[in-house]
Amino acid sequence: MVYMKQVCLFFLMVLLPHFEAAAQNTVSGRVTDGKAPLTGANIFIYGTIEGTTADSAGHFCFYTNRKGKVTLMMTCIGYETDSLTANAENMKGLNIVMRPKSLSIDEVTVTASAFHFGKSENFKTMGALDIVLAGNSCGDIYAALQSLPGTQKVGENGKLYVRGGESDECQTFVNGMHVLMPYTATAGNTAVRGRFSPFLFKGINFSLGGYNGEYGQALSSVLPMETTDAAASDKLGFSVSPLDWNLGGTKSLHGSSLSFNASYSDMGLYNKVFPDRLDWTSPYRQLSGEAQYKREVNTIGMFKSYIGYDRTTFAQCMDNREMLFNEHNFYANATYKWTAAHGCSFFAGIANSAVFNKIDGAKTRNDHYDNIRNEIHLKACMNKSMSSAFKISTGMEDYVRHSRMEYETSQDLSHHYTLDYHVFAAFANAQLRMARHLYMNLSARMENAGYADNWNVMPRTAFSFIPNHHLQFTASWGRYSQTAKDDDIALSGKQMHQSFADHAIIGLQYNHQQTLLRIEAYDKQYRHLPLLENGKYTANGYGHSRGLDVYVENTSLISRVDMTLAYSYNDSKRLYLDFEEPRTPHYATKHNLRMTAKYSIDKLKTIVGMACSFASGRPYHLIAPTTEKRNVSNGFTPSYHSLDANLTFLVHPKMIVYASMNNILGRKNIFGYRYAADGTTRMPVTSSRNRFFYIVILVSLKNNKAYDISNF
Repeated sequence: MVYMKQVCLFFLMVLLPHFEAAAQNTVSGRVTDGKAPLTGANIFIYGTIEGTTADSAGHFCFYTNRKGKVTLMMTCIGYETDSLTANAENMKGLNIVMRPKSLSIDEVTVTASAFHFGKSENFKTMGALDIVLAGNSCGDIYAALQSLPGTQKVGENGKLYVRGGESDECQTFVNGMHVLMPYTATAGNTAVRGRFSPFLFKGINFSLGGYNGEYGQALSSVLPMETTDAAASDKLGFSVSPLDWNLGGTKSLHGSSLSFNASYSDMGLYNKVFPDRLDWTSPYRQLSGEAQYKREVNTIGMFKSYIGYDRTTFAQCMDNREMLFNEHNFYANATYKWTAAHGCSFFAGIANSAVFNKIDGAKTRNDHYDNIRNEIHLKACMNKSMSSAFKISTGMEDYVRHSRMEYETSQDLSHHYTLDYHVFAAFANAQLRMARHLYMNLSARMENAGYADNWNVMPRTAFSFIPNHHLQFTASWGRYSQTAKDDDIALSGKQMHQSFADHAIIGLQYNHQQTLLRIEAYDKQYRHLPLLENGKYTANGYGHSRGLDVYVENTSLISRVDMTLAYSYNDSKRLYLDFEEPRTPHYATKHNLRMTAKYSIDKLKTIVGMACSFASGRPYHLIAPTTEKRNVSNGFTPSYHSLDANLTFLVHPKMIVYASMNNILGRKNIFGYRYAADGTTRMPVTSSRNRFFYIVILVSLKNNKAYDISNF
């Protein structure tokens, strides 16, 4: 009898799960986005732990003891959460279609013509070490940016010229604060360098046009750069090259960090080994120092301060005179950003730029030029996220400027001026999601240039249509302003109106399977440009610049090879400065093409890079100084060509050796023509040397990475 009970109990235990399963309800089906299966989507009954995930085909199946009405939840990254309420007995063979999630306004860059470098989820990314090791940059931010479309090759000075605009039309900002003079001083026909170390920044946003109301005093483009946050560990590194020596480091403190960087450049040895065309009596020398302090405040605020100083000296013989050059360049800023309740954040900053120039033999023998320029920039902003679809920001700023110039000659001829004025501005931006895939930025900026005593309102708007994560269409229009140069303002008797440029831009961006494609067309209309009339500057100049930019980047076509192609077409004409009729500026070229390839050899821990650059001929317009004005020479220079190569070798986990050579073929590129001192001989304007060789060793002393980005 006991035996029979045990047998019955055994069969009951075996059959019970089958009876229980028969009492359960099956939840099954397939989840897609309407076209493709959503692998890994979560499907579960609300308020329970009953559920599963979709397989590679989007199918799912699980059982539930629930009866009657239940709510089935569906979640998937990048898609809107969905739900279905029905009887548990009727949840077999479901066909679920999930909608792509609308991006939060904080996830969208509603602007055209922007390239983002550093810690960014946008299309183009580049770290500090990539800038240092770029094919023709020689460690300079501005040289690295000239590989992008929209920039033009002006080899005699190396500055940024964007979409037919002057170099002064591109303005630099560090942590939102303006930099009056971002370049180092240099001799004529020699490329300048940026003052700031690439290792200083965690993010660089280069906008070729269409920027919002926060940025002003820039007719063509802006370069906002964000410094790194407080470091969590100590860093120390140095670099050595035939041109310069650098030492930088960071001391981590409790919730803060203190960093420094020191640099000394001397071209004396380099010029002896690789002579150039200039007649130096004292070689180019520069002593630089930078320091920054950063502190986190109660996890909701960040204080940053920066101070930098450069001193540059050199002397050279030119046009039967000796020119002695001496410059001091100082820049400092302090910013504080903090987050408050209800989605609000605030920003306050102050910056000071000061440049002191002293030149003997500036134009003629025994003359003396003395110039001081100073700017204090004050800025305050507020941002508030009203919802995931609406965000507003507003702020105001003031540029307090002082300039003094004295010029004296041996013939007791002198010219001097002192100039003081403010540029006050207020701005407001609104970003909103108009529909699931349509976003808009609406902004306005109001400015008053104190010397002209008039207010100007500049509306700006931008639209982005983002149908999926790979494709984006943009369109923008805006009005931008900039004060004239201090010399022009003084010579006009402070009557010079601000210059204006209206930008209209449309573009396409596609990013998929390691391929990036960007196409943009733009049109800029200039008004109130400085124009010399009857020996006095007026604001009657005008002009236009229109063109097309194409950028392609691919990292998958050939194994271990990264390739880029940047092409720009520009049609630009102006009536400004001493022009007698509208014509193409001397720095503008119709066609610019640059192709690069970077090959990684993992076994040798080596990267080999090549770059090829081409630019069509530049226009020139000469009037012989010893003849009447009707003796005019017009034409175009030969086209520009340059083949560059670079090699990066990881010698040790803490040491990198980098070498590059620009213009390997030694082509003598001509950028224009000028008359010699005798007034009759026409001479080509070229860079000071055909080739430029650069080699540097980067060493990290306290890291496991060679010259870690956080060294400074």
